[in-house]
Amino acid sequence: MAVTRLSDVIVPAEFTAYQVENSLVSTALVQSGVVAQNAAIEAQLQAGAESFTVPFWSDLPDVEADITNDDPAILSTPQKITANKQVVRKSFLHASWSEMSLASELSGSSALARIQDRVSAYWDRQMEKRLIATLMGVLASNVANNNSDMVVDISGLSGVQEGTDLPASLFNGNSVIDTALTMGDRLSDVKMIAMHSHIYGWALKNNEITFFKPSENDVEIATYKGMGVILDDSLTPANGIYTTILMGPGAVGYGTAEPRTGFGTELARVAAAGNGGGQSVLHSRMNVAVHPLGYAWNDAAGTANAVAGESPSIADVANAAHWTRAVSQRKSVPLAFLISK
Repeated sequence: MAVTRLSDVIVPAEFTAYQVENSLVSTALVQSGVVAQNAAIEAQLQAGAESFTVPFWSDLPDVEADITNDDPAILSTPQKITANKQVVRKSFLHASWSEMSLASELSGSSALARIQDRVSAYWDRQMEKRLIATLMGVLASNVANNNSDMVVDISGLSGVQEGTDLPASLFNGNSVIDTALTMGDRLSDVKMIAMHSHIYGWALKNNEITFFKPSENDVEIATYKGMGVILDDSLTPANGIYTTILMGPGAVGYGTAEPRTGFGTELARVAAAGNGGGQSVLHSRMNVAVHPLGYAWNDAAGTANAVAGESPSIADVANAAHWTRAVSQRKSVPLAFLISK
């Protein structure tokens, strides 16, 4: 007699492939192009080690060119190009969910079927939390190590905005421009602005949000001063202070992969649980890396900020101690932060 079993409902190999393919895809930051899926990161996630290095060439030094002459004894001194590296940290993640057979029997529907439908959404939320935490870690590192040259903080200002009776500490267009200008003559690289819905609502009420359709059949796109708006409540305020992030395309790279050994999806049946009623457990595992362009990760080994486990937690990636700017110029990092009320 044919019997439908748990493994017939969820085929592990297919289920894992689906999770890997869809993680982060539905989030606003990925859809905007600011966060880009990186093939090199994904390939390294299948290799050994906790981290890997991505070397890159620094730009040519900005030294004045030689003034030529006709003296054969005067030789020019060649300049040199230097290399640097970005260190990318891997995270090895796991989550599991269970159902008691009797509970599903009494409810008339399968809890495990619902779990199956929501696992992809769960990993989306986890990845977005890691992404936002990573950006907060870069912000904190910039304040601690680079004299806040990527940050405009108006949250503590007193008085009013010029020409208005509004508090100077409130989000405003002039401060957004000042934030973009932290990139100097590269401010045109800024294409997107990520903001909390409260900030978006404030801008909307002040008629600062404009909408356009790329073509007749497209959905309207919200823009702020020519930048596409990414609406994301993961940018949660702290004590009434909001962080708004200006970004260029590919500012963050990410990769996801199933574990090289073991199983990305695993199903377990505990027959004796519930005094014999039975329990089903779905395990889901994911290797991930989220990395900001121009930065290097360090585990802060031997310090109070050292990563405690085999992988960094969300709190770890938000910690300034783990991020060091690897590029020599601020302009090479397509990120800027506005802190406001």
